[in-house]
Amino acid sequence: MAREPIPREVEIHDQPRRPETDPTLGITVGAEMPAARARHRLVTVGDSLTHGFMSGAVHRTDLSWPAITAYELGLAADEFTFPTYGWPTGPGGLPFDLEHLAREFDRRFGSKLDLLETFRAVPWLRRHMDEVEDYWERGEGARRPSDGPPFHNTAVYGWDVLDPQVITATRVEERLATPPDDDFLKQLVEHHALRAARPILHRAAGGDPGRTVLDSVTDLAAGEGVETLVVVLGSNNALGSVVQLKAVWTPEGYDQMSLTQRRDARGGCTLWRPSAFAADWADLVATLRTVRAQHVVVATVPSVTIAPIARGTHRKVRPDSRYFPYYTRPWVTDEDFDPRHDPHLLEEEVRAIDSAIDAYNETIIASVRAARQDGLDWYLFDMGGVLDRLATRRYLNSPWARPAWWEPYELPPELQALDPVPSTRFFRSGPRGRTEGGLFSLDGVHPTTIGYGILAQEVIRVLRTAGVAFFDRQGNPRSDPVTIDFVRLLRADTLVSDPPVSVTESLGLLGWLDDKLDWVSTFLPFVRSPL
Repeated sequence: MAREPIPREVEIHDQPRRPETDPTLGITVGAEMPAARARHRLVTVGDSLTHGFMSGAVHRTDLSWPAITAYELGLAADEFTFPTYGWPTGPGGLPFDLEHLAREFDRRFGSKLDLLETFRAVPWLRRHMDEVEDYWERGEGARRPSDGPPFHNTAVYGWDVLDPQVITATRVEERLATPPDDDFLKQLVEHHALRAARPILHRAAGGDPGRTVLDSVTDLAAGEGVETLVVVLGSNNALGSVVQLKAVWTPEGYDQMSLTQRRDARGGCTLWRPSAFAADWADLVATLRTVRAQHVVVATVPSVTIAPIARGTHRKVRPDSRYFPYYTRPWVTDEDFDPRHDPHLLEEEVRAIDSAIDAYNETIIASVRAARQDGLDWYLFDMGGVLDRLATRRYLNSPWARPAWWEPYELPPELQALDPVPSTRFFRSGPRGRTEGGLFSLDGVHPTTIGYGILAQEVIRVLRTAGVAFFDRQGNPRSDPVTIDFVRLLRADTLVSDPPVSVTESLGLLGWLDDKLDWVSTFLPFVRSPL
């Protein structure tokens, strides 16, 4: 496989970036106390991590980290709104719900996938995929979105930094206007990411389909007011590289293009040059500075190479290194891996991905620092630092690879009491329950419900630094520390509390599905296609 050279502008780092532990970056801002509390207490802009994507689908948006945070704020259902996708009816989420499918597989075939079951499972899988496709392209899931005010959670899976600035309902409806093909051999939900964005952009339009979600957020702030705006973007400017196991950099000169030119030039890219990211981020920040929210929280980009969808093979290149020689799919064992045939990333490519993300985060942190120096009440949520402290194979099991500043993330007591303790390894389970992982869902990229709870807990810490008040369900003020109700989340986390038995140690079911459907490349939408 031909590999692109690493751009000269990417400064390769030997050590990971030191996390920022102070959301204020040590800069005091004399923010004025508002005369009245804003009507819209929490508004979020982001990608799949904020949308609530889990196990290959956006489904339980009521369990996204923004929804969890809103619950702890004491907000009612009409005070924090978000789109829903086929729940509780329908064939699971959009585009392809791996947990739903694994449970259906358990019910029909049990936990083993032997040769005989393979022959029986193929036609069943085809029928299942046909039902999913029909639901979203021609059935209830294809209905016109309902009218109403803009959602408070405006995140859309697959979006990078540029998308909230350029995607409108007009562009989505134009792409969806062509009737989809009911291809017997390729039963996939066509334009699924656009279908997921459709209800959000429909609400954001407010009668003008040329508006973006940022336009709707700006209007909310200027009208009844926004107390806290949280922006979590940038992961998809790098995530495609580990999902596709291919580093395709944005073209040279991207940073000199207009927004429209950049929108089209990113097609097929899986990884942004630091200068390209900085250009998109600068335009985003210029818009965010016009939003009259009382507080703005901006997140850093996590190291996407920690996500277990790309598993480091064999031993690390050195005992004191973060890196493995090759990175491939988690169901490909060290014994079976063949670099001549199996898709993979090389150590130097993964190191370049991490170094590019370090550069993205330097850009993000600098924008928050500049905003605070200008008197804006902006805060940093160092999501990247949180994931670094949770990394199992990179640091937790490799003491010699740990930087001097590193210390493990302390899980809440409810999670520490689980056996095994949840980790960032790929999720595995069997007849006796979960055997490994627990913080990442079945797609190996997105958190489980308890994983989203950890993100919500860290956001809450930043909100308390900003002075945001939290209330219990009876409306009484909550005192510090404000902690997530992880007992509630464990009950809601069906993957952790009642795991499917077919996700075995060998991950044979997920490997078989990838062989038949190429689900990783097809349904994890992190390679840009022109809009």
